[in-house]
Amino acid sequence: MNKNTIITGCVGLLLGGAAAVGFWGWKSERLKVENLEKQLSALRKQEMRSAIDRSVSAQMEDIANEQRKISDEKREEALQQTRIANEMRLRSEVERQNALIAERNAVASEKKALEASEVAEAQRQMAEHQRIQAEFSKRMADTLSYIALGRSLGSISTIQYQAGNDEVADLLSYASYLYTQRYKGDVYYPAVLQSLMRSSQSINVWAEHAGVVTNVEFMPNEDNKVVSVSNYGEILLSERQGNQLKNTILFNNPNYDFRDVYVEKKTGNIYIASRTGHLVVITKQNMTPKVITLEGIEHPMRVHDVNGSNLLIIGETSIGLLDMKRNIIISVKQLPFKFTMGARRNSLPLLFDDQGKMHQVSGLTDISTEQVPVEGSVTAYCESKNTGMEAYGMSDGTIWLKDKNGRIQKLVGHRSRISKMKMNGRRLISSSYDGSVNLWISDSEKIEPMTLLQTNNWIMNFQLDSTKETVWMCDAKGNLTAVNISINKMVDAMKKKLKRNLTTEEWNYYIGPNVPYEKFVEK
Repeated sequence: MNKNTIITGCVGLLLGGAAAVGFWGWKSERLKVENLEKQLSALRKQEMRSAIDRSVSAQMEDIANEQRKISDEKREEALQQTRIANEMRLRSEVERQNALIAERNAVASEKKALEASEVAEAQRQMAEHQRIQAEFSKRMADTLSYIALGRSLGSISTIQYQAGNDEVADLLSYASYLYTQRYKGDVYYPAVLQSLMRSSQSINVWAEHAGVVTNVEFMPNEDNKVVSVSNYGEILLSERQGNQLKNTILFNNPNYDFRDVYVEKKTGNIYIASRTGHLVVITKQNMTPKVITLEGIEHPMRVHDVNGSNLLIIGETSIGLLDMKRNIIISVKQLPFKFTMGARRNSLPLLFDDQGKMHQVSGLTDISTEQVPVEGSVTAYCESKNTGMEAYGMSDGTIWLKDKNGRIQKLVGHRSRISKMKMNGRRLISSSYDGSVNLWISDSEKIEPMTLLQTNNWIMNFQLDSTKETVWMCDAKGNLTAVNISINKMVDAMKKKLKRNLTTEEWNYYIGPNVPYEKFVEK
């Protein structure tokens, strides 16, 4: 290779290299120029945005200035409102304080008013209490006055009745009941009750027996038909017809001394024990008496049914069983004591002896013994299954009432031997040889007697009818007495008798001009 060629080649390489370098340099400059142009364009855009932003900022600044001016005005206005509000608050606080002071004053005034009202109310209540007390005292005085008037009129009615002035006696008797009942007095007070009984004709007495009537019994389901026996050997069947008594003599032999009678409820057969040692049996079919000698039973005194088919016959020292179908004695038992009085307890015979003991008989071989809970000689006994009370009547006229808790109370009202007692709930009826029949009501601590009947005869026995409103009694002078003890029936019967009213003169004389006039009969 020649030198020129090398030189040419070198020059060519150099030129190529220079051209390459020049191109690269141009290229670089070109890129720089483009970058600068881009930066310039971006700057121009930024300058335009900046101008816009400055314009917007200027506008916003103007708006802000306007808003600040408005805000300043609002703030000034708000400050003014605050000052006004503070002034109003201060004024309101003053008013509130004034209101509180006024409220405290009002509360104090109200308290004083309430205190004054309470004082006034207390005085009013005291005055009302005094008025009520005065009215109560007046009512009490009026009540006591009218009750006393009722009792006084009862006594005057009895006097008029004894003098034969029945018409006036009836009017005064009704007035006596009226004032006693109206003012819650005791209509069983003797003066009131006795005049009521007389005016209503509640007491009917029939002298039918020659001897002492020892017992009386009702025929089954017959409140107006009774069997009575005497110690003079008399057995009468009596039927009440109004105020009359129709008698049938069933047996009459003075050799017998009848002490007790039993009427069998189912058959109507009659059994009468004679102290002579005999039993008289009268059947309802033919009413023909049959006399049975009671061997081994000395001095028969009482008869009791035992179980519906046998009859217990009690003597002074022995007891026996009678077969009521065959009418024969089937068994006799001697007693280790002397029998003095017989009654019933828990539907079984109860025997009292002379040693202070009582014996309950369930059968001839089943007899339980206990001590009598009271001292003395028991002559009558009864019980109430409803209340659990027991009553012991004594030979001295005392009655001992024993409740179910064992508490014993003494009843004093009779002066002689108690002959019979019956108890119906809390009501006790007793009869005595002192000639009286008393009613006792055991609903208070102190039990006082109310005299239903007072006679001059020994009352030997009595029975109540099925209504418990009529008492049939027998006495030592041979009388049978029927007494109506129903107050309502007495009043009804008495009102039917009244034919006129009291005249003004009679009213003022007997009752008094200070008591308002009343009519007892409305025509």
